[in-house]
Amino acid sequence: MKRMSAAAAGLTVLALSACGGGDPLETDDDGAEDTAAENGGALTVGSQQYYSNTVLAEIYAQVLEQEGYEIQREYEIGQREVYIPELESGAIDVFPEYTGNLLDYFDPENEPGDAEEVHAALGEALPEGLEALDYAEATDQDSYVVTEEFAQEHDLQTVGDLAEVEQDLRIAANSEFETRPYGIEGLAETYGVELELVPVEDSGGPLTLGALLDGEVEVANIYSADPAIEDNDLVILEDTESLVLPQNVVPIVSDNVDEAAREALLQVQAVLDQQQLLDINSHSQTTQDSPGDVAQWWLEEQGMLD
Repeated sequence: MKRMSAAAAGLTVLALSACGGGDPLETDDDGAEDTAAENGGALTVGSQQYYSNTVLAEIYAQVLEQEGYEIQREYEIGQREVYIPELESGAIDVFPEYTGNLLDYFDPENEPGDAEEVHAALGEALPEGLEALDYAEATDQDSYVVTEEFAQEHDLQTVGDLAEVEQDLRIAANSEFETRPYGIEGLAETYGVELELVPVEDSGGPLTLGALLDGEVEVANIYSADPAIEDNDLVILEDTESLVLPQNVVPIVSDNVDEAAREALLQVQAVLDQQQLLDINSHSQTTQDSPGDVAQWWLEEQGMLD
């Protein structure tokens, strides 16, 4: 099945290494300084306007600082339409991303595949100057979520079951959901599900959750690694047609990121499995700590900070 283009009107990202970090000022055999050294050992790390993503960015930032890099933080930038040009221009060097959604951005006509296939396709789709490092086991999927009560009332198990509900349906999601391949048009084309978008601009956060729990909408787009799903007995509807591609966590890096920095990032990737991501997000919600504090807590738990 060819996935529909959300960008046809103009919107165009496990073999994991556990290598140790190196000296960012190391020279190669010819005596030439590596890229990071040429830039004074400085790298810019960015994040989406999404708390969990900012925590991942801070984890990357602190690991790189541990290796001696000077890190500039550019967090809470917004959605892809805003920050991708910053990546492409070289203004940002490291960015935590999600494989399937980034692939959709650069190649909205891609074919569905498993995690490895999506990662390989992403590598082909990225513009020159950007690279996707190894993906982590951890995923944070866009998912279609309903309350347990609504699921039981309408006998809902899959996304396609929504087509049988005899009432108008609304979904809470970021406004970009209107044009995403897995959004309003994709749901109608693939599943015959008609939804009205209720824009809630917090990337599946507490406002989106509140809209669902308060009955303002019947469906919400909430990321699968959000502890709020289990805490509120919500039901993730099964995406039987793989409208949402695998969303494995992956660092996108620029040419400014040298081998030592890449190896440091891969140390994180090697241990970031699904349970670890759930633990990070649960700790975040329980403590309400800053992304920097959450990142430090997790890295210390993994023995990755001195």
